[in-house]
Amino acid sequence: MNDTGATQAKPTYRRVMLKISGEALMGDQVYGLHPPTVERIAREVKSVRDLGVEICMVIGGGNIFRGLQGSAQGMERTTADYMGMLATVMNALAMQSALEGMGVFCRVISAIRMDEVCEPYIRRRAVRHLEKGRVCIFAAGTGNPYFTTDTAATLRANEMACEAIFKGTKVDGVYDKDPMKAADAVRYDDITYDDVLVKNLKVMDASAIALARDNDLPIIVFSLDEPGGFHGILAGEGTYTIVHS
Repeated sequence: MNDTGATQAKPTYRRVMLKISGEALMGDQVYGLHPPTVERIAREVKSVRDLGVEICMVIGGGNIFRGLQGSAQGMERTTADYMGMLATVMNALAMQSALEGMGVFCRVISAIRMDEVCEPYIRRRAVRHLEKGRVCIFAAGTGNPYFTTDTAATLRANEMACEAIFKGTKVDGVYDKDPMKAADAVRYDDITYDDVLVKNLKVMDASAIALARDNDLPIIVFSLDEPGGFHGILAGEGTYTIVHS
């Protein structure tokens, strides 16, 4: 149940994964990065980090290149997916720059080695970064084609022992239909993994939902466009949907 009462003294979770789409970084543009939007999201992340929460991030690459779209236009799927992974690295570096400009120590950790610009993924090293208060941005998905960044976020969240995945979207939770298109759409306060899969609700892809279910990892869906939304939920407030067993 959503708690809109007084702010709690301690954050609800100690270590979380924030998953956002690449499109979230576009602002009102139709392509690429919108620096003021990147900075706004970085401020949200900083405000949560300042609560003492350890933060992992995964950012999609759809604002630059989406593998499925490239494949649909005749490109070989594996090549298209690798190009999409490289787009996520670009977004991760942009977010790192914004966070570091605010005094937040941050590491970009890539599943594909590119040592000149980011660290390779080594689980124990990443955990140590979190313990030292650094934000860890996991880039290049899982490093494998045919897997989405939703699945990568769920995989890394489990590996990092995160207590929840926060999925930032354009709406304030999970609805039974697209609220942007249907005025009678109904929002769920909470819903089970199985119901998400059976009803084919567009929360995350099926592989990510199944992986979260198998490891009893809650998914909190909230509006990234609402100022203070991420911080508010960690403080026990706000509107959101929780997906759980």
